[in-house]
Amino acid sequence: MRATLRIQTPGRGMIDVTGRVREVVRSSGVREGLCHVFIPHTSASLVIQENADPSARRDLEAFFDRIAPDGDPAYEHRSEGPDDMPAHLRAALTRTSETLIVSGGEVVLGVWQGIFLFEHRRAAHERKLEIMVIGE
Repeated sequence: MRATLRIQTPGRGMIDVTGRVREVVRSSGVREGLCHVFIPHTSASLVIQENADPSARRDLEAFFDRIAPDGDPAYEHRSEGPDDMPAHLRAALTRTSETLIVSGGEVVLGVWQGIFLFEHRRAAHERKLEIMVIGE
């Protein structure tokens, strides 16, 4: 089964998409297999991260603010503003896809893990997640 999710982001930050991915897996009817999630964007990414304590996400976001700051004069690529190149750097350091195990018709995640769309641009965007669920 293949599905496309459209996610409206409010701007830079992490959006928990675990529930929406779980819904796709459940509706697929696959009991045992794999769920592949891909984000076809160069300024947003996917991360599997702590889902219980929001301070973990805030610390991760603050870390990226330090290592890929907006408006750094060393950046040559600035065509879409001061947050454009930092967004590409942040996406390069994270992932554009995740493959998860499906068991018993459910995505397998650790107790404190969630799937997050990590928006790296400051402005709101509509992002797509392409999901493929395969198995039996």
